[in-house]
Formats: sequence, C-alpha cells, structure tokens
Amino acid sequence: MHKRFTPIFAILIILATVLSACSGTPSGDAEAAEGILSRVLERGYVVCGGRTDLAGFGMLDEDGRNLGFDIDFCRAVAAAVFGDAEAIEVVPLTAADRGPALQTAEVDILSRNVTWTASRDAQWGNFTNVMFYDGQGFMIRKDSGITSTDDFDGATVCVTSGTTTEQNLSDFFRQHGMDYEAVIFEETPAVYSAYEEGRCNITTSDKSQLASVRSGFADPDAHIILDITISKEPLTPGVPHGDDAWFDIVKLVSFALINAEELGVTMANVEDMKSSENINILRLLGVEGDWGYTDLGLEADALAKAIGAVGNYGEIYDRYMGPEGISFTLPRGPNNLWNEGGLIYAPPVK
Repeated sequence: MHKRFTPIFAILIILATVLSACSGTPSGDAEAAEGILSRVLERGYVVCGGRTDLAGFGMLDEDGRNLGFDIDFCRAVAAAVFGDAEAIEVVPLTAADRGPALQTAEVDILSRNVTWTASRDAQWGNFTNVMFYDGQGFMIRKDSGITSTDDFDGATVCVTSGTTTEQNLSDFFRQHGMDYEAVIFEETPAVYSAYEEGRCNITTSDKSQLASVRSGFADPDAHIILDITISKEPLTPGVPHGDDAWFDIVKLVSFALINAEELGVTMANVEDMKSSENINILRLLGVEGDWGYTDLGLEADALAKAIGAVGNYGEIYDRYMGPEGISFTLPRGPNNLWNEGGLIYAPPVK
C-alpha cells in the first residue's frame, strides 16, 4: 500500500509547493516579513506616508519643509532609530492611496490622520497607538439658514471618497431617514474648494480637519462647525503587517511621547532629567533598566533622543494647535492626558 501511494503523495507535495510559490503572500506582507527595520537601517531613513495639504497635521512651510503633528511623530521615530529627526522622507498620499501604500510596504509608517478601524487593521496593516481622538462633524455657512441636522434633508454634501467619512455620512442620513446628494472628490483639497465655491451646502470630515481647513478660508468666520459629532475617529499611525519588531518600535515611541508629558520631561529639559530622582523618568530615558531596547536593537537613550528632537506629546500638540499654535487653536478636549480629564494614555515604559 505504501509503495503504491508514495508517488502520488510526492506529486501532491510538489504541486502544493508550486502553488504556494505562485500564490505566495501579498507583496507587502512578503516585503515586511524580510524585516522593515533592517530595510530602514540599510536605507538610512524612514519613509513616512503623510500629507502636505492639511494645516496642523501635514503641511509645508515657506521653505518647503514638512511640518505637522503627524510629521513630528515620524521625526520622533527617526530620532529613536537614527538619532536624527531629519532622517525621514515624506511621501504625500491621497485618501485613496493610504491603504495600498501600507499594504505594499511602500511606506514604513502611515502617519496621515488615519482612522483605526477593524477592517483596516485586518486589511491595511498594524495600527499602533491612538495619537488623536477625533469625531466626524459638519461645517456650514453662517448664512445657510441651517441651524441643526434637522435641516439637512435634501442637502448637497461635499465629501472625500474612499474614507470612513463617506461611509459615516451615508450611515447618518440613512439612520435619520433623510435624503442627500453627495458631491464626491478623491482629492481632499478639491472637497473644500468646491464647498467654499458654493457647490454644496455642507461639508463633512473629522472635526480637527474641518477646523484646519476653515482656518485657511478667505473668511473663516463665515463658516460654522456644528456642535454635533456623528462618529468615533481614533487617528492612529500604522505600519505594514509582518514585522513585529518594527511595530513595537513605533508603538514605543508613541508611549514615550505620552509618558514624557505625564512625567514632565520636555524637549528643553530631557538631558537634565537624566539625573532625576524619579525612577520612571530614569527608565524612560534609558538611564536605568532596559525598556526593551536590547531586544529591539536600539540604543538605551533612543526614546530620550525622540523626546529631545520633537518634545513630548503636549509640546507637539501645542506647537500646531495650542493657544499659540502656528496653524490654528483647537482645545485639547479628549486629547488631554488621562489624568487631566482626557483619553490620552500609554502603557509604562519599563
């Protein structure tokens, strides 16, 4: 019996091997499996999927330098890995480009005000740690005659395609038994240009994005962001599937920035804090203990370098959206630390 079936089993094994080689894993997973960290180190810089058109989050200064809340996070990772916050390349992505760029490992980090959802976690990549709690809202003109969502029936709404915003919009109108006409654009700037030109009554997105865009309008005061939130939008950096070490590094950097604010470690005092009597500060800054840097192949002071390069979480937020922010002012609200009434929380670094 064994002699009779052995050739058949051999053929089946060969066939299975060939099919496996042909089908393989998705290209992004295969590339990630080779080791994102090793590729980053060999390349000498971090490729960050971001944007250049959203004040406060991803933009260009007058010299063409990338700035923003999301961009500073990429710089923090580069500082932790290379000791150089400028060791980044920002790849501008449209909303539709975000998933494919992460799936194919075109970018090492996706830090582009991206909402973390269950389907994206399964399909796009690994989402790290929520860095900004947001929610979808609506913006209208003051003179529109609209006073609440009860006046939305039959409205035209400008929205970006391929986003949770588009899906939430559909769900909202369906849930409330109202009709609307969607004016859809792939490029986010086109959405707001159309709205400002009067091609739609309403525009919708994350409230932080609406505040950002309104700040750049010719007459910001002519527009109102309604006091209603229709969704949860946890904005979270993502990394490609397949490399746990890289995933851990990016998460740890986010943990460090949040813990630094909680512990009072700033961009200005990080070196002085290395002689602190607080054991949690000493661990965070790599003076005492091992927070995992040995296993991850990083230097003991990697997180200290990240903090020294961009500041703690609160410093990054205030740089762009605080009372003296260079983009606009947006109260922190849920983006306050957990011990100050907000939701921003990170595991201890130790």
